[in-house]
Amino acid sequence: MSNLLFSPGQAAALLFGIFFLLLLLRVPVAVALGLACVPMLALEKQLSLMGLVQETFNAYNSFILLAVPFFLLTANLMNTGGITDRLVRLSRALVGRMPGSLAQVNVVLSIFFAGISGSSTADAASQGKIFIEAQVKEGYDVSFSVAITAVSAVLAVIIPPSILMIVWGGVLTTSIGALFLAGIVPGLLLGLVQMATVHAYAKRRGYPTYPGSTLREMAVAFLVALPALMTPVIIIGGKIFGWFTATESACIAVLYAAVLSILVYRELSFAGLRAALVDTGKLAGVTLFCVGTASAFGWMMAYYQIPQALLSNVLTWGMGPVQAGLFIAAVFLVVGCFLDAIPAIIIVGAILQPVAKAAGLDPVHFAMIGIVSLAFGLVTPPYGLCLMISCSIAGVRLGDVLKDVMIMLMPMLGVLVLVIVWPQVSLFLPGLISPDFLR
Repeated sequence: MSNLLFSPGQAAALLFGIFFLLLLLRVPVAVALGLACVPMLALEKQLSLMGLVQETFNAYNSFILLAVPFFLLTANLMNTGGITDRLVRLSRALVGRMPGSLAQVNVVLSIFFAGISGSSTADAASQGKIFIEAQVKEGYDVSFSVAITAVSAVLAVIIPPSILMIVWGGVLTTSIGALFLAGIVPGLLLGLVQMATVHAYAKRRGYPTYPGSTLREMAVAFLVALPALMTPVIIIGGKIFGWFTATESACIAVLYAAVLSILVYRELSFAGLRAALVDTGKLAGVTLFCVGTASAFGWMMAYYQIPQALLSNVLTWGMGPVQAGLFIAAVFLVVGCFLDAIPAIIIVGAILQPVAKAAGLDPVHFAMIGIVSLAFGLVTPPYGLCLMISCSIAGVRLGDVLKDVMIMLMPMLGVLVLVIVWPQVSLFLPGLISPDFLR
């Protein structure tokens, strides 16, 4: 490696310098990651521009990543096939009597939706259309309505099945079944603190409360939604008990959602199916293109041994599990502001893996710290994809809702600290159901 044109420091400065310059010029993240590699591939004698194509293709040549478009299609079939409507009815029956009823329904639906779709962007897009205008009509502030819709959408990448967990498991060779189990408790805790935040807002601002549902109404809503609620049980249970892989579980989720939409609820038309397929193609194309260029960027970093150079001092700090967890969370929280979660896992996750290993963090615990931290990046500017989607649906500027978003993130940070300081929050279920998953 001594005859390379660039040292690790020079390579890092060039790669990240070009990348952030392109971001400032408003070039899309996925394109910026690929273009940042071009100068070094062209200048380095041992490399060629074909390396970008080769490494991008290598990233796509993955059986695990096939799960991504299938989970996105599941989410779209839910929305067009009437499944989401049944979940809304159940959510209203369960939490309709709580202050800020419609916003509470928004959060509870995100919890249900997360257990089926695995995509926060799909959640933000679909629920933004359902809830933002409806909440404003009922007297909720626009900034609050946008903020709670965006913030609750991040649950989809923490509560399994999660696309981020599938990417993490594939890239960093961690058991996806263990990650699915590990995300349940942190995800539900985040949902509870969001509901508590809505309660506090509703009491302070006098948001409306619906009449409570009777036990009979709850039972009917539950029975109607029960087939839809079985989706996460089939996906997660099948993966955990070894009946099928993550990719196969995504395919089964699509088939199950299609059967529910066509035969049980009978609301999926040919036009609805076409719209779901087209939307899935667009979302999957963007997501997987990001995976390809991020993998090429990560390969360039590995080629110049940039991670080793960056971590040479960090590994000498002798951090314990808690200190290492806080350090890892801080890095992912900052990176998540500028980078999509998937390339952040591919690039930064690989860099921080030795830090976690040196500190004695369980690989599953490390993954949960990273995934929960990156979830915050979906609603923090300048990137904040879920926040941007919600703002565009409401037709408001990002700056108008930032205050409410930051208030809602404060209690969620408390859950992140709990995940770091008390590993059993994440590791309890994997250890209980399948101890072989851990380490």
